[in-house]
Order: sequence, then structure tokens, then C-alpha cells
Amino acid sequence: MGITKTKLTDIWSATIHILADKVTLEGELILPQDARGVVLFAHGSGSSRHSPRNQFVAQMLRTSGMGTLLLDLLTPQEESVDFHTRHLRFDIDLLAKRLMHASRWLEESTEWINKQAHPEHLRLGYFGASTGGGAALMAAAALGTRVGAIVSRGGRPDLAGPALAEVKAPTLLIVGGFDEQVIDLNKDAYAQMTCEKALQIVPGATHLFEEPGTLDKVAELAADWFQRHLQP
Repeated sequence: MGITKTKLTDIWSATIHILADKVTLEGELILPQDARGVVLFAHGSGSSRHSPRNQFVAQMLRTSGMGTLLLDLLTPQEESVDFHTRHLRFDIDLLAKRLMHASRWLEESTEWINKQAHPEHLRLGYFGASTGGGAALMAAAALGTRVGAIVSRGGRPDLAGPALAEVKAPTLLIVGGFDEQVIDLNKDAYAQMTCEKALQIVPGATHLFEEPGTLDKVAELAADWFQRHLQP
């Protein structure tokens, strides 16, 4: 694990490196003072931790008192290959396993993090986008109650397959009103889930929530969900 840290006025941040099997994943951990939980972002198809959409949502979550960990689930070399083949972004087993490595890193680093940022016990949440939504649900099914809440934005929960019925964490599925195919996939997945759950359709939004005000609505819904379910 490698760490480069920066202490700001009321925010503590660190660039982290997590060993996941034979590769090293790089991410950015940012904790507001007295953070109540930490949300691990599972990026979607062809995206990374630098995604402006996820960066925007992460900033809004930090404003609401949540810490965030934006992590690249693929290495730069893998991203280069995936740019041409587009197969790794749909390897949900691989992405879920890497999310689990990052989750375990957070658990194992709790004492160290507490000494740096002085938060209360940090409960873990997942924010998944596109194919990252399926990976987040599959990882959460394996980790059980260790995951406190999940939010999926324009996600592909169907890619989690049979794992959907095993998810214990309260899950919010958010889909754009114009994203008709993904709405159907989310409705089907919703019917298979047995945990506390909700499905929110944002009017006027397409798959990437690029329309004015739609991403703000996503961030508002996500912040409310995590505040409710990631209490220490």
C-alpha cells in the first residue's frame, strides 16, 4: 500500500494504492472532518475515477458528510486494452473482486484512518455507475452486512445475475426517464432483490444524466440514501 496524503482545513485526502491479486489499483480517498461513512465508487463502462459525473456526485456526498473513495478498477494498461476490445468493462466478476479488495483495505485501515482524520467508525457504501452498478451489487452480495448501503446510477444490476437475491444492503436504483432499456433492466433486477430497496426514475434524463439539473437530482437522492443508511 502506498499513500500520499494532504491535510486541508476540514478535509483529509490521500492517494492510495491497493494490491488486488497481481495488480495495483490507484484511488483517491477524501474524508471530511467527522465523516459518518465512506462511499466507494465503482465506475462504469470506459470510465475512471476522473469521471466528471462521479467527481460531481462525490463532491456533493462530501458536502453531506460522507467520505469518498474513487478508485480505478482497471490499471492503465488494462484500460488501454479495454479501449479497443471493450471486454474488461463487462467482466463483472473481475470488477466485483477488485471492489472487495478495496473494501477489505478500508476495513483493515480503519485504525490508521482514524488517527489521520478522526472520524467516527466509517460504515461502507457503494456508488455504482453503468456496469459498475452490477459489480457493486455482486461485491455487496459476497460481503453481506459489511456493506451498509448501495446506490446505482444508470446501472446494469442485471449483470449481477443470481447475486441480486443475496444482497443485504439497502439499495437505491436511479435511472434516467429516457433510458428506456435500462429502466426495464432495473425493474427486472428490482423484482429479484429481497433487501430494502427503492427505484427512482429521474424525468428528462438520458443514460449519462447530461441534461441540466438531472445529475444534481442523482446526487441529492444518493446523499439522502447514504445519510439514512450509513449512520455510525
